[in-house]
Amino acid sequence: MKKITAYKVIILLIPILLVLMVLSISLGSVSISFMEVLKILTGTETQNSAHYNILFSYRLPKTLTSVFAGAALGFAGLQMQTLFRNPLAGPFVLGISSGASLGVALLVLLGVGVNGALAYWGMAISSIIGSLAVLLMVVLVSIRLKDSMSLLLVGLMFGAFTSAIVSVMQYFSTAEEIQNFLFWTFGATGNLSWTELQIFIPTIIIGISLGYWQAKPLNALLMGDNYAQSMGLRIKNVRLFLVISTSILAGIVTAFCGPIAFLGLAVPHISRILFKTSNHFILIPSTLLLGACLLLICDIIAQVPFYDLILPINAVTSLFGAPVVIWLILRRKNISKNFG
Repeated sequence: MKKITAYKVIILLIPILLVLMVLSISLGSVSISFMEVLKILTGTETQNSAHYNILFSYRLPKTLTSVFAGAALGFAGLQMQTLFRNPLAGPFVLGISSGASLGVALLVLLGVGVNGALAYWGMAISSIIGSLAVLLMVVLVSIRLKDSMSLLLVGLMFGAFTSAIVSVMQYFSTAEEIQNFLFWTFGATGNLSWTELQIFIPTIIIGISLGYWQAKPLNALLMGDNYAQSMGLRIKNVRLFLVISTSILAGIVTAFCGPIAFLGLAVPHISRILFKTSNHFILIPSTLLLGACLLLICDIIAQVPFYDLILPINAVTSLFGAPVVIWLILRRKNISKNFG
């Protein structure tokens, strides 16, 4: 295979992403023709005001949410797999998702009576607080630990501890409270309005920017901590940046969309297999774009076009994505060789 540059990756994947975005905007329970979608997006006057409202009030925010959430989870997973040199690591390996779940559980399972927009913002804020609490503990631990594997184990223990608290709370909660919490765990990309996107998108851009600055150190980390240190890399500083970046990305996606499984684990592997490289200057743009594309595809499937039915996005990402990854890994046979 010829040498691939980041520029070629972008040229290859951006047209696919744009096509999927148009499909996501066009398809739904209400049929809107492709030409009418283009007219509305380009500002051309349309006779159907209902279609205009559907596109700009629901479908376009949902599509943008899928693009940025997919990119964030894919990139977060790439950082964790490289940091720990572990193909099974994902964006939630540090316990961030469990912390977010605990925050939402404290709100929902304690019977706090909020409805409508207040309920949504309450769950988002409580999720962010739970994520930040776990992030603070992980950062404090990462400063004291010398090796990344110990940090991985501590992150898993944080996740197990918070999950245990949530389980105890569920045991003592009512059926209605458990149902509300369960609905949140299904994940969704269609709950964000333009107001929430003004917080969601800039936060993701900040998290991606923090991680992208570490592209060169990420390449060095693949060779092991000792090699990276011999190259003058400050392991603790790099690890701190990667932990903060991943926590921001995983935390904000979980807060506004709920826990979305599979993508963060699978997208980096798909990128490595497709482009046959371990160079993060190629892997970073490819995981960002592939993550956005895959979540858009899953969201289109979850929407069940032309039917008034929406499937849980969490189920769709795992149900349709896992077999694809298994097939790719079986073709590659030895995926662990990318991790030193």
